[in-house]
Amino acid sequence: MRTLDFRRIRVVALTLGVAGGGGAFAAFLDLPVAWLLGPMVAVALASAFGLDTTLPTSLRRLAFFVLGVQAGSGVTPDVIGQLAIWPFSFAIQLVGVVAITMGTYLYLHRLLGWNHETSLFASLPGALAFVVVAAEDTDTDMQSMIIVQTARLLLLIGALTPFLAWIEGGDGAIAVARGETGSAFEYGLLLAVCLGAALLGRAIGLPGGMMLGALFGSAVLHGTELSSVSVPSVIAVPSLVLLGTVIGSRLYGIEPRALLKLLPVSVVCFAIGIGMSALAGLVAVLTLPLEAGKVALAYAPGALEALTVLAFQFDVDPAYVASHHVIRFLFIALTVPFLARRFTRREKEVD
Repeated sequence: MRTLDFRRIRVVALTLGVAGGGGAFAAFLDLPVAWLLGPMVAVALASAFGLDTTLPTSLRRLAFFVLGVQAGSGVTPDVIGQLAIWPFSFAIQLVGVVAITMGTYLYLHRLLGWNHETSLFASLPGALAFVVVAAEDTDTDMQSMIIVQTARLLLLIGALTPFLAWIEGGDGAIAVARGETGSAFEYGLLLAVCLGAALLGRAIGLPGGMMLGALFGSAVLHGTELSSVSVPSVIAVPSLVLLGTVIGSRLYGIEPRALLKLLPVSVVCFAIGIGMSALAGLVAVLTLPLEAGKVALAYAPGALEALTVLAFQFDVDPAYVASHHVIRFLFIALTVPFLARRFTRREKEVD
């Protein structure tokens, strides 16, 4: 047993070494949000070549908690003034989610000839854990569905990061500009409130509970100006590396041959998702007093944790972005069981 534990430690250490090397190389190239993007790409490649890149749950939760606290520190009292228009933004976003699903479904089913179940579950933008569980009892090609969903996520983050760096006119390295120095009492208050909120978020089953709970606690403290401190870079940067590792590790267990075969399909699905999201975002920007950068992050089809972190990194209202991804996640999570029952019932009737 102990031998297996040491072997697991070595594998995790190797994974973190790959991730850290990818981050350092991306930083050397001066890429935007290098310590997220570099580890994600490096670990995705390592995963595709068979390295077990899955991280222990404790490390994942720690990273999500730290990044939630950091993202919440980007909330200011000015956010309160825009809360009234959020429901209208939610409504436009959900129309975009339906359009993404329908457009992707028509491509996979009508043009490629995939069956109804695989086409539909591969088309849903996000909430992959719910989608996988619901699809298992239907006639879904699980490997094809997971590959399309995973590749679309990696493409999304890889494309959005440089796009936001361009549209926001910076490299996203704003964490140092936040208050990283403060009294022991301020840090103690921030830790206590965020930890309590994170544990509560996890206990009630909130999507991304550890991260969003911590974000909410931090947002309340910073939005009410009860706190002005943020997570020090020496802690925040390793947490970004861990998040990049978590995202990149989604390719572990997927056959490289199947991945290459479905990569063109995934690119088209990604293009459909981005196109429909862009149209919905354009409607929101033209009809509501919202900036293009944060709408792009909020309406992007997937990656709740990563896009919330990017919102902080690019200083574009992480509370707005996180709330929209929670709404999208809940919409899909509530819809998926109904769809699964419908397909299961139809299969029984056919039998």
